[in-house]
Amino acid sequence: MKLSTAIALFTVASTQAWAPVTNGPFRKSTALNAASLWYSTSTGNTETIAGYIAEASGLDANDIGDATDSEITGSDALIVGAPTWHTGSDEQRSGTSWDDWLYDTLPKLDLDGKKVAVFGCGDQQSYSDYYCDAAGELYDKFVEKGCKLYGFTSTDGYSHQDSKAERDGKFIGLMCDEDNQYDMSEDRAKAWIAQLKEEGFF
Repeated sequence: MKLSTAIALFTVASTQAWAPVTNGPFRKSTALNAASLWYSTSTGNTETIAGYIAEASGLDANDIGDATDSEITGSDALIVGAPTWHTGSDEQRSGTSWDDWLYDTLPKLDLDGKKVAVFGCGDQQSYSDYYCDAAGELYDKFVEKGCKLYGFTSTDGYSHQDSKAERDGKFIGLMCDEDNQYDMSEDRAKAWIAQLKEEGFF
């Protein structure tokens, strides 16, 4: 064997020996992999908002009724949203899977220190005194579990009379009205996700 050929073969073999081994496509891990998005819906409005949030954040929207305990506890951050159906109720205000989950499942989970952001849907015109009350219930129950809440927003631009989703003059998260302000929901969702990123939620 000629010396030049031997050197060439040695070079190729050395290069291959040090080449990284891959098993299929490589997907870069991001902070968003540690977050998950959960909702439940009565009429489809909350699902619509969850879709806007999913598009803005890159997350998948999931029904809380299908959640496993490990999916919730395994997420570093949770975005959760509900409609308000049982207006005026002290508890189980959403009329969805959240009503059982908050009182039967959540108390059993260790979520101390977990990041949580809440969104809600309501009707400011027909139910002005109960606007997004169920979102306030989500807030209260997750706070009771030691979670840290993110994403408070201004009440400017809304026309409701009262809401259990308000704390100290602000909404406890993103509030949307698909009945009367449906044309504002997508932009509100985009702005909220941008805010959460700035707050270090993701």
